[in-house]
Amino acid sequence: MKFARLWQPRNPAFWLMVALNLLSSVLAWVLRSYPLLPLAALVVAGFALANAVIGIRLALALMRDDGVDPGH
Repeated sequence: MKFARLWQPRNPAFWLMVALNLLSSVLAWVLRSYPLLPLAALVVAGFALANAVIGIRLALALMRDDGVDPGH
């Protein structure tokens, strides 16, 4: 697993990871900046956590990927 493999701008998974992590940051900012009802705060927090977990899993998959297509 190499950190340098994380940068793969031609891979759609890279851009999905970037988008999910940015969305998690925005959702966390909303939670801190606005007074939300408890249920709304729970829903927003759940989305933020789910986005962060999926983004981290994508990042780990990108770092594990050796870039070799097994079909070719």
